[in-house]
Amino acid sequence: MEYAAWAGRYRAIQQEFGFSLEREAAAAEALEQRLRPRDRAAPLERLRRRIEGRDAIVVGRAPGAGPPPLWRLPALDRPPLLLVADGAAADCLAAGLVPSLIVSDLDGPVESEVTANGRGSLVVVHAHGDNVPAIERWVPEFPGELVGSWAGPPRPSLINVGGFTDGDRAAFLAEAMGARSIRLWGFDFERVRETDPERRERKLAKLRWARNLLGELAATSRVPLLTWRKDGTTVPYETGYSTSTR
Repeated sequence: MEYAAWAGRYRAIQQEFGFSLEREAAAAEALEQRLRPRDRAAPLERLRRRIEGRDAIVVGRAPGAGPPPLWRLPALDRPPLLLVADGAAADCLAAGLVPSLIVSDLDGPVESEVTANGRGSLVVVHAHGDNVPAIERWVPEFPGELVGSWAGPPRPSLINVGGFTDGDRAAFLAEAMGARSIRLWGFDFERVRETDPERRERKLAKLRWARNLLGELAATSRVPLLTWRKDGTTVPYETGYSTSTR
């Protein structure tokens, strides 16, 4: 999604959750300072080389989902691209699957993401107002290729192609970089692992935004956006969701 179209949606997200753009900008600066020169260079070009023309599997970490059952996929002319949201990297590695890309704001089991990065996974690290300590702690630990992202206007070294949570941000990235198709695995917008009532409700509110943003993406993209169900079937993602009727 072009930033001009995304900016209005993010303003509504900021208003609902009380996010400060000043804190977001400070986090972006912290991330830029810790990225190596090679990781600041040509981020979109590097991502497009990995994604364009590929069938993308975007992997979430819904309760009980586990790693995607790749053996159930139809025969493809190229292996699918595993694009993993944050903590789902641990589930994939445990099953012997090394993601092609990981989208992370560093609030999950980051050790697994560092391990996958050392095995060839490109990690898209997202800066937001609450994760500066995690940026400072973890970004220097990644041995492999990184790309930086944030919620504000794109910079030469930081991208923003839309999306709010790690999962829907991964789908927006696949679409923007020319994936041939996108299958969503392990997405659940009504169940969360969080047990604290206040944090649970905040998490569910974020997931409602993710659900609705994906609905808009499905309705406007020329790339098929599919939900991959646990029985092995795929169905088009529901386009009735909208950020104006969350």
